[in-house]
Amino acid sequence: MSLRHDDHLDIFRELTQGESAGHMDPHWSFSRRGFLKSSVAGSAALAMPFAALSGKANAVSLPYSPDYGPLAPVADEATGLPLLQLPAGFKYWSFGWTGDIMSDGRPTPAVHDGMAVVASDANKIVLVRNHEQGGTSGSFASPKVTYDAACDGGTTTLMFAPRLEQWVGAYASISGTIRNCAGGPTPWNSWITCEETSNGTHTGSAYTKQHGYCFDVPAVGAARPVPLTDMGCFSHEAVAVDPVTGIIYETEDSTPSGFYRFIPNMPGNPAAGGRLQMMRLAAAHNASITLLGTSYGYFNTGAAGMVAGMSWDVDWVDIDEPNKPFVSGTSYGGVRAQGLVQGASSIVRGEGCWYGNGVIYVCSTSGGSARQGQIFAYDPRRETFTLVFESSGASVVNNPDNIAWSPRGSLILCEDGSRSPQMLHGLTLDGTVFPFCANNMNFSASGMGSYTRPSGRVFGNNYTGSEVAGATFHNEWLFFNIQSPGVTFAVTGPWDNGAL
Repeated sequence: MSLRHDDHLDIFRELTQGESAGHMDPHWSFSRRGFLKSSVAGSAALAMPFAALSGKANAVSLPYSPDYGPLAPVADEATGLPLLQLPAGFKYWSFGWTGDIMSDGRPTPAVHDGMAVVASDANKIVLVRNHEQGGTSGSFASPKVTYDAACDGGTTTLMFAPRLEQWVGAYASISGTIRNCAGGPTPWNSWITCEETSNGTHTGSAYTKQHGYCFDVPAVGAARPVPLTDMGCFSHEAVAVDPVTGIIYETEDSTPSGFYRFIPNMPGNPAAGGRLQMMRLAAAHNASITLLGTSYGYFNTGAAGMVAGMSWDVDWVDIDEPNKPFVSGTSYGGVRAQGLVQGASSIVRGEGCWYGNGVIYVCSTSGGSARQGQIFAYDPRRETFTLVFESSGASVVNNPDNIAWSPRGSLILCEDGSRSPQMLHGLTLDGTVFPFCANNMNFSASGMGSYTRPSGRVFGNNYTGSEVAGATFHNEWLFFNIQSPGVTFAVTGPWDNGAL
């Protein structure tokens, strides 16, 4: 086992041999040329993104992209099974099914979630993938990269060879964490993985350490299972790094939830500590929360009556105790409470977060009048927070979660709702939303029938309603996960025909 693992790690080391981060492709998952092209094309959108550009109050929802065309089942190049519905001309390769034996000899963990490209060269693409496991069955990785030996969440690192159109392998990169839901790629070629919890010894005797933290997982080499405590102890969801300033923006999956920024003491090195702040908008209070017997008002951006194009000025309040997991007498909420008592604002279930086009895009999974989700754009140069999209119903977009910026200047939205099938949607700069991919993984008797992997694991259920997660682009490739049964996909095709 160790020889196979060492051989595999040698491939990963070769990726960055003799290279600094400045010589590697940027973390936002496409080439410098593509980034510059999209930045120039989208520069006019900074002040008034998406629907606000054309003065539309609501996004235009299409049954499919007029450029890519309608969706239909497409056979997987790896298994031959029609696992996805895609437009004509697109093809894909599945990989890393739950239970598959990885290059280090360990079985692939379950519950695939957030993911991103973290490094690349012409021949290889490295991704780090979250596993949102929240149990206490024990770490799936080696003790060297384990935080709390009782816990089974963590990340795996994957490699894909684009010229060969094939997956190379994977290995366990950090574990001993809880509910690694999302996170975000960094300009220093790593993945910050986030725990969506604030559990710890105060909530259960099975835990040996406090949880609710972020961890930095490098593209190559061993991760340090040391929490970034100054980034806060709360129900983390995603992060996005502004490459201009090095400031890290953070979302919180809770209701109410804060939108935070972490100002590092040393940009590019969050382990060196820094200052945590929570966003406050210049808006009248429309909600309240009672903390220790006192009611505090705040502005809830997810309330009914918001309209795409609304924008608010931003300032920030300091979080003096970022490592405070709970309010006295409760088991959670210690960080957000510090912001709310200062009038900080809230989004409803803050989830996806991604840097693109010079702004930080933020997803509110359950916000809006229909409670089907909103997308906001925070402009760090102008200090504004703008509602750029709100879903009017589950048939439009059903509770978006993870989001990512595409090389062609649009957003891709991953659904985490109740309808079946769950989908990936494109959202363009003019406010047009359309389905791009649908989950077609039905292994029940009424679908494809049961399917057995080489590992011996049998899949026999209908998974079409399972969450789509972890979308991330690199040039002509889109990678994403279906959380259950736990599969990763690499998709390519005629991207230039449309907005994604």
